[in-house]
Amino acid sequence: MRYGEADRILHLYTPQHGRVSAIAKGSRRPHSRFGGRLEPFFRLRMDLHEGRSELLTVTGAHTVAGHARLRTDASALDAAARACDAVGRLFETSEGHPGVFNLLCNALSLLDCDPARATRSYALAFRLKLLVAAGLAPRLSACVCCGENSGLTRFTGSGGGALCEQCWSSGSGQDSWRGVSFPLGTEAMDFMAQALSRPLADAPEAPAPALGQVERAIADTLEHHAHVRLMAASSGPI
Repeated sequence: MRYGEADRILHLYTPQHGRVSAIAKGSRRPHSRFGGRLEPFFRLRMDLHEGRSELLTVTGAHTVAGHARLRTDASALDAAARACDAVGRLFETSEGHPGVFNLLCNALSLLDCDPARATRSYALAFRLKLLVAAGLAPRLSACVCCGENSGLTRFTGSGGGALCEQCWSSGSGQDSWRGVSFPLGTEAMDFMAQALSRPLADAPEAPAPALGQVERAIADTLEHHAHVRLMAASSGPI
């Protein structure tokens, strides 16, 4: 964000201190010593001074990865922005999460290597891995109510995973599952299982209707357990 006549306030995500804010004084001047490094999606090694203010002060910035190719593709830029936004919303405190930092670095690096990865499937695979990092991995192999591993046809965000048809129809375990669950087809279930078990570089694909169910499963889980609402995973058709 622009600040004053020549400064800029940055929101940074770090491995050891989570999300922090810092001021880069003079960074908007034409011949700033920071050059063009303090832009979105740069991975940097930074020197930060902690003073009396809540804002840290940037005293040095060295490029680790500039992701130049990513910046030439509109879809990749959009995917990178949504990935950073998801991390910023879900992990907004100053608590360090090195695994989340590494996941985000990997996501940006993969988009830089191949901007064509900027698909809804890739974005949802990334968000499923964020759920794991947040301790909210969905249970997909058995019903969250009775433990049965067959007949899994629905998903409940409040329950944290798959629900069998019998528990849904009977309301077993609570007054009723009808109002807190929705259909989850086989393709959506398979996508979620594969995305959770594979590296992000091998993110699976699925038809649009299945991806819509996956996105709803992620959204319901986050809204119920983390009280977080994310942007749509993609700017494309939902």
